[in-house]
Amino acid sequence: MEPNDIAAAMTGEVSEVAPGRCEAFLPSPKVQNHAAFLARLADGALICAWFGGTLEGKSDISIHASILPKGGTTWGPARPLSGDPHRSEQNPVIFAAPDGSTWLFHTAQPSGNQDECQIRMARLHRDPSDPTMISAEEGRFLDLPLGCFIRAPVAVREDGAWLLPIFRCIQRPGQRWNGSHDLAAVGVSTDGGANWTLDEVPGSIGSVHMSPVALGDGRLAAFYRRRQADFVHRSESSDGGRTWSVPEPTDVPNNNSSIAAIRLASGEVAIICNPSSAATSSDRRASLYDELGEDDARPDADPSGGCTPIWGVPRAPVAVCLSSDGGRSFPHRIVIEDGPGTCTSNDSTDGRNKEMSYPWLLEGPDGTLHIAYTYHRRAIKYVRLAPGWKHATGGLA
Repeated sequence: MEPNDIAAAMTGEVSEVAPGRCEAFLPSPKVQNHAAFLARLADGALICAWFGGTLEGKSDISIHASILPKGGTTWGPARPLSGDPHRSEQNPVIFAAPDGSTWLFHTAQPSGNQDECQIRMARLHRDPSDPTMISAEEGRFLDLPLGCFIRAPVAVREDGAWLLPIFRCIQRPGQRWNGSHDLAAVGVSTDGGANWTLDEVPGSIGSVHMSPVALGDGRLAAFYRRRQADFVHRSESSDGGRTWSVPEPTDVPNNNSSIAAIRLASGEVAIICNPSSAATSSDRRASLYDELGEDDARPDADPSGGCTPIWGVPRAPVAVCLSSDGGRSFPHRIVIEDGPGTCTSNDSTDGRNKEMSYPWLLEGPDGTLHIAYTYHRRAIKYVRLAPGWKHATGGLA
């Protein structure tokens, strides 16, 4: 599909395209839409949040959300949930707190300087007269160091503490951020989000987008995107997320693009990602923000003591990878959509970008699988698979 074709399809209407499979392109007034996050609201509606604007890193990038009412057939209009005119606001996360309140967390950075990022937390409100309406308070920045980024949801520890998976974009004095020293951490709040501390994951340089999954009995496994574009990595916690082992590679390739992991009702761990890597493609780009065109004379960060990030590996296919051994191996992989995945440009208007990336997944109470992902940087695509989807779809060769 070309950009104009995608724009024409962004109606939000959910249509059956094959037995047991429905799809929609979510409505948005923006020409760039990226980093979808799905959650279920208290009344059974689905909410999808993402960031949109003209180009990632620009100050007109802000958070939007659309709601699919329970039993509905059309996603509602895109509602703006942020609007800082000086920062690029990215990577929304929605959290239903134990007290019944709903919160939006998102990042906010000047230009492409992820090492200067802050995390904003804002309370969300539904309009009882309109099931598709949602709004956000102004919110506040968390008391965490500059350079904290998010992607995965908040978890609640057995003692009531909130755990926010974080990847730290470490500042290098006099050098421009390029991901070379990024590492994983967990933000911890014991007072309902008012104050936060930070616990780093040991040996995690290059392992980002931490996505923890509860395995039971206080055990967790976390899965990571890799700056080196090699494999999804995994670490473990046996004490409810207080401490973590050093991340180690799984058998799932990773292209230095986002992943998401959940535990299904069956007990299996499911990762949704692009199972491709630097070893499978020679496509490269200089950096994530090499198209912003802003004057910055600083050199790229020296990788010494860190890693050498790889950018530009194709972002396709979108696949669900299944594990029955707690995420140690993923022998069963189901392709949701394939394509060229070209991402050597972030531009959403000229048709060069063909990525299908930053996927999210959610299992419904009846076993339905809900998926959302970036489509060519132009739109957020939603896919719904009926119960029994594991046996009704083909595998990845």
